[in-house]
Amino acid sequence: MTTSFLIKNAKIVNENTVFSGDVLIQDEFITKIAANIVPEDNMEVIDAEGKYLIPGMIDDQVHFREPGLTHKANIATESKAAIAGGITSFIEMPNTVPQATTQALLEEKFEVARKTSYANYSFMFGGTNDNLEELLKTDPENVAGIKLFLGSSTGNMLVDNEETLKKIFSSTKMLISVHCEDEQTIRNNTAVYKEKFGDDIPIKYHPIIRSEEACYLSSSKAIELAKETGARLHVFHLSTAKETNLFRNDIPLEEKKITAEVCIHHLWFTDADYDEKGTHIKWNPAVKTAADRDGLWKALLDDRIDVIATDHAPHTLEEKSNPYTKAPSGGPLVQHAIVALFEKVKEGVITVEKVVEKMSHNPAKLFQVAKRGFVKEGYYADIVLVDTNNEWEVTKENVLYKCGWSPFEGTTFSSKITHTFVNGKLMYNNGTFNEVDKGKRLVFNR
Repeated sequence: MTTSFLIKNAKIVNENTVFSGDVLIQDEFITKIAANIVPEDNMEVIDAEGKYLIPGMIDDQVHFREPGLTHKANIATESKAAIAGGITSFIEMPNTVPQATTQALLEEKFEVARKTSYANYSFMFGGTNDNLEELLKTDPENVAGIKLFLGSSTGNMLVDNEETLKKIFSSTKMLISVHCEDEQTIRNNTAVYKEKFGDDIPIKYHPIIRSEEACYLSSSKAIELAKETGARLHVFHLSTAKETNLFRNDIPLEEKKITAEVCIHHLWFTDADYDEKGTHIKWNPAVKTAADRDGLWKALLDDRIDVIATDHAPHTLEEKSNPYTKAPSGGPLVQHAIVALFEKVKEGVITVEKVVEKMSHNPAKLFQVAKRGFVKEGYYADIVLVDTNNEWEVTKENVLYKCGWSPFEGTTFSSKITHTFVNGKLMYNNGTFNEVDKGKRLVFNR
């Protein structure tokens, strides 16, 4: 395999700047960035004229379903879809079967990824109502963080004991990521609509059942607890404009103890899409109103929201076809996240520099990922080339997820990922995959 690549004439995006230049990759690393690098005999040259060269996305929230739910997805299939979508590193969630709530079970997941993941990987340790002792054994240098579900979702790992929550927040210096929806509010709302419709509640009521109130109540409580205990809190998948006002933008990211993330689906879809998409856009938290979507964009652009992620969470079409109360929440997104964002760049909603900041730089800073998330000399060559004049339509035939469908089917994107490098290895090249090399375990500077 070639170990030296020279990418020439690219529009390089890094740290709020776009500049034309060349990037030299040797072994695993970026060794030189300059206006003009002269090729040598041992280098494979890629002409990136007209293309953006960006750091690969670090997706801080995915569900790859292994172990135990592999009829939906597995680490091999989904990491392959991820690199085709320009995601070079992912952090996977603990709600698998069994749940990653002991150090031994967590390490088993790392071992599967070591053998099968095309992208770089880390996993979160799952907190429960009764595993504090195990949680405190988590190694901050080798594990991304702690995940707590403050609202039930796939796998039902709900942590609802307030005393336990306070202990977890007080006891660990690790980053705590939370899913915030108030369970009691959701149960009360569900009961009302179940009485009216039975199990087959029309999907349009999903954002009313899993309401703004349910989200705000839970996230404001978590933030209050973080302030009280000094915990390092990261609130996943904001879905309401109201919640964005809980976060600060008057200090740099590095100084924030409380941070926030928004996901692709909450930036793209609204409740008007339920009529056409049905349960294919049933997520927890729910896709809500156009006003909520606009509020999320505003908060992302003014830096109250720090990170863009996918919350990639595949289910089979058969599962998704169940009546409302039985249809699981979640959908596959890693293959189409970056091209969806580039569509918003084209529309003038966001700049390419801001996209890179939110999907690459900021996750690297926030999780303190070692030597990734930037196009810099001495950093791992996790690099993606994007052709912004390459129109294509998402169809069943070109979807790479194991579940075989996408909420973006029928959407035409203007941009295409042409090349993805992971640790200096060309892992994806215009539809062809490198089946030999694998990603690496992420390491954290803590």
